[in-house]
Amino acid sequence: MRAQTMLSFCLATSSLLAFSVANAESGLASYYGYGKAGKGGELTCAHRTRPFGSVIKVSYGGHSIQCRVNDRGPFIRGRIVDLSVPAARALGMMSAGVVRVSVE
Repeated sequence: MRAQTMLSFCLATSSLLAFSVANAESGLASYYGYGKAGKGGELTCAHRTRPFGSVIKVSYGGHSIQCRVNDRGPFIRGRIVDLSVPAARALGMMSAGVVRVSVE
């Protein structure tokens, strides 16, 4: 019985890991300062395909943040995510403007 439970756990864990890796992507990120983006310091972002309200992890230069998808975009070739100003500040990319990130 215990071996069967352990096997089920291992299969579920490997499926979850495969799902996470399959949804990981890397590319360029920029930030936007229009409208009410990130009002109140909330870490938000725009992504082309992730569902609204989902939380993604964005990593750059040894820093990682979690931000909520609340918009669609970016619509510039090579860019995979647009961050709100508070999110870009938290990630440490304000001076660079456009940086290579990984998204999970």
